[in-house]
Amino acid sequence: MAGRNPKAQTVRNMLLAMAVIVPIALVSYVFIPHDDSKDPVRTVDYRVELETARRAAPYPVAAPVGLDADWRATSVSYRAGGKDGSAWHLGFLDPDTQYVAVEQSDAPAAPFIDNVTQGAAKTKHAEKVGDATWLRYEGEKYNALVREDHGVTTVVTGTAGPDQLTKMAAALKAEKARTAGKA
Repeated sequence: MAGRNPKAQTVRNMLLAMAVIVPIALVSYVFIPHDDSKDPVRTVDYRVELETARRAAPYPVAAPVGLDADWRATSVSYRAGGKDGSAWHLGFLDPDTQYVAVEQSDAPAAPFIDNVTQGAAKTKHAEKVGDATWLRYEGEKYNALVREDHGVTTVVTGTAGPDQLTKMAAALKAEKARTAGKA
């Protein structure tokens, strides 16, 4: 009895397995519905997190009011105080699918601004939006509008153009949560 080559047997088994798996994978791909044009970005409802942050934060928490439905919230978080202070984050995609975020903290302003703007530098330009004056920052990745007020730094930052950052800043309303018994 002649011996069989174990390596040839392994290669043969692999080819047989591939002959079974590849047609099944192709049939699955063709007949299982999939939509490549569907937008992969998941939107979030941030109302609960906003109310929670407004109750917990030691400062009035800002969120936009009255933006078009084309603005989609994509991320939200609140981190209660610690050595780095309390921090509120609300991220959006604007109508042109550019990123715009609202960032707030009572931490020391300079490191907070540097972190959330990914190193954007302060320019000499200030912009009046509503009743507030915002300082313009420009960076390699993000641009920003920054406002410091009563120990709280508010930053509107992202990849969006200056007009969209200004639109977000204009829509912001900062509030503390209303407690029971208050009107």
